[in-house]
Amino acid sequence: MEQLVLRARAAFQTGRSRPLSFRLQQLRALQRMVQECQKEILGALAQDLHKSEFNAFSQEVVSILGELDHVLEKLPEWVAPEPAKKNLLTMMDEAYVHSEPLGVILIIGAWNYPFVLNIQPLIGAIAAGNAVIVKPSELSEKTATLLAKILPQYLDKELYQVINGGVKETTELLKQRFDHILYTGSTGVGKIVMEAAAKHLTPVTLELGGKSPCYIDKDCNLDIACRRVTWGKYMNCGQICIAPDYILCEPSLQSQIVERIKETVREFYGEEIKKSPDYERIINLHHFKRVTSLLEGQKIAFGGETDEATRYIAPTVLTDVNPNSKVMQEEIFGPVLPIVPVKNADEAIQFINQREKPLALYVFSNNNKEKKVLLMPFVFISELFPAPKMNCSLLPKKSY
Repeated sequence: MEQLVLRARAAFQTGRSRPLSFRLQQLRALQRMVQECQKEILGALAQDLHKSEFNAFSQEVVSILGELDHVLEKLPEWVAPEPAKKNLLTMMDEAYVHSEPLGVILIIGAWNYPFVLNIQPLIGAIAAGNAVIVKPSELSEKTATLLAKILPQYLDKELYQVINGGVKETTELLKQRFDHILYTGSTGVGKIVMEAAAKHLTPVTLELGGKSPCYIDKDCNLDIACRRVTWGKYMNCGQICIAPDYILCEPSLQSQIVERIKETVREFYGEEIKKSPDYERIINLHHFKRVTSLLEGQKIAFGGETDEATRYIAPTVLTDVNPNSKVMQEEIFGPVLPIVPVKNADEAIQFINQREKPLALYVFSNNNKEKKVLLMPFVFISELFPAPKMNCSLLPKKSY
């Protein structure tokens, strides 16, 4: 591991990653890779997560192509020196801000979106003039293997390297000195990454998960709310960090919510969900057993069917969930949606405040006063379910 990192650092120190022309050339090469290897990329995602071609393209490939177009267009502007406001001490000087790359960047990707969560931060790191070590998740094995195969065919082999492996290899990587580390994944591993980075005072970008609540008010369009929650919760079989983790609502709304979600699930995936090409699978047996264990002792209002052989867990809704139950103690990261009854918005706020800060909050209400109350303690996200925003995307102006 040390030799690979030293190789990347030596390549960076030659200075060849810095010129704008080189960065643009590498980004165009990456663009060609995505276009020319698209069939292989979609095939790997199908093998890892049972993604249909449409889902794989729309969720992972199209956003990368869009970001590459954007960066290629804007990069000359981003790297240009930016005039700085002068003060008494600098009034006689020519003052400007010049963005510099940090050096060697480590990207540790996630398995739930194994293409986009490796390539998106790579785009920013290349655009900023860095050398990069990419460590894909070993759980999405086919995509990780493909990245190790195709990236060296298009990019500078010394500046941009892919290292595959499991916990042992990642642990060894984290012993090395990097100039920035980007990690996407669980909070537990995030703590390990930050601890390792602290030994070298390496800056870290962590894109972690959490139990993102969804509050549904009686004063809202319930059909729209349930349709959007169904889309957001069961996309990628619930394996997405900003998925609604649980619903808070008044007790009288539970049965209505269940029926509407049930209808929408059938509309999205058909009567035989297991046969739907648009419904993914749990990544591996470990996570299959972890998610199914959360169903024990719960009141299953809809779904609950499982098949260990294919790692299939049906879209599931739980009602009258006890806040102290196992399903409410950890991020679910699967197609299980608990409903926890609360009296009103004030009780919902109290409930959320007693727990770890969520990654996102989804509110469905037509009551503007109530929305403002919810906005005060939280980052409020409107009824329109947002497109995922990847915190780990590096922009050159950040001097990475």
